[in-house]
Amino acid sequence: MTTHFQASLLDAAPTTGPEIGSLGGLERTHLSRGAWVDVLPGWVSGSDEVFQRLVETVPWYAERRQMYERLVDVPRLLSWYGEHQPLPHLVLEAAREALSAHYPSELGEPFRTAGLCYYRDGRDSVAWHGDTIGRSRHEDTMVAIVSFGAARRLLLRPRLGGESLGFALGHGDLLVMGGSCQRTWEHAIPKTTRDVGPRISVQFRPRGVR
Repeated sequence: MTTHFQASLLDAAPTTGPEIGSLGGLERTHLSRGAWVDVLPGWVSGSDEVFQRLVETVPWYAERRQMYERLVDVPRLLSWYGEHQPLPHLVLEAAREALSAHYPSELGEPFRTAGLCYYRDGRDSVAWHGDTIGRSRHEDTMVAIVSFGAARRLLLRPRLGGESLGFALGHGDLLVMGGSCQRTWEHAIPKTTRDVGPRISVQFRPRGVR
């Protein structure tokens, strides 16, 4: 299913297998209107091993959506794990628990679900959007994204207009969007003509947020 994946020379797995690091190195960027993002490069060590496992074992599916008068293919593969489903790798279970333990004062509840997106090459993408299905349409919330595989650029821009900013995410990097980010900002993974390898993103969300 994957085309060409270039493993990172800096991402050797520990002898005990892939593992998460400390969250003490998170760096926060404050955005406008109460939104913020936290970023921590290389949070998951041995992430390339996790990537290969996810490619092989996750039940990926393609989705089609109505676009004006026709159905079009969503340009990425998807998978969804509800709050009572075991995740497809133990390091993802550890990541969700660690994130829930780190943000109790701001989130006020644990992360429950995991949505996965598989970007197979530069033609796969996701358009500008906020995760505003459910409570996040009206409430501040968080979405934590862990990236595996080749780096792709995630862009953010304010909904009311203004300059965008971006982060190259892959090989175990973590990005957390919090505060009003889903309501007042949008994010996207744009298409690219560059020769990029495949990437999988895992999005942890609290209950009732999509």
